[in-house]
Amino acid sequence: MYNEAMELIEMLYTMVSEAWGVPLGNDKCIIERDKFLDILEEIKAQLPTELAEAKRLMTARDEFIGNAKREAESIRRQAEEKARTLVDEQEIVVVAQTRSRELVANAESKSNELRRVANEYVDDALRRTEEAVTSALDEITKSRARFRSAAGSVAAPRRTASYDRETSEEQETEY
Repeated sequence: MYNEAMELIEMLYTMVSEAWGVPLGNDKCIIERDKFLDILEEIKAQLPTELAEAKRLMTARDEFIGNAKREAESIRRQAEEKARTLVDEQEIVVVAQTRSRELVANAESKSNELRRVANEYVDDALRRTEEAVTSALDEITKSRARFRSAAGSVAAPRRTASYDRETSEEQETEY
């Protein structure tokens, strides 16, 4: 339709430009009135359609631009929210990593302290056991000596000096 209206306007332009001039009036010309008016009527008939189409296109363009702006704003808000979320998550991760390192260091420190205390306890328990065993051995040795002296006075010993030496060496190596 746009082309038809432009063709009609072009025909009017050609008609006026090719029209015969009026003597003594360079700005005036003679054209066929009926033909000119018919062309104008056709233009008038097509203009409302063309104008309506142009309005519809302008409205559609404005609506498209509005939708594009709303969509762009929505995308921008989503991007900002995502960025905030990522920053928050990163902060949470950093805090969690820091806390994790603190917990691991604390656990290692407590573990080392428990190992040290356990080693001291075991060493002390072994020392006390050694002392108790040594004391018991001394007591057994004394009791045995008393037993021998009591038994020796009742029966004559049949042992020799070399037997007593071997027995004492065995007792020393056992302990």
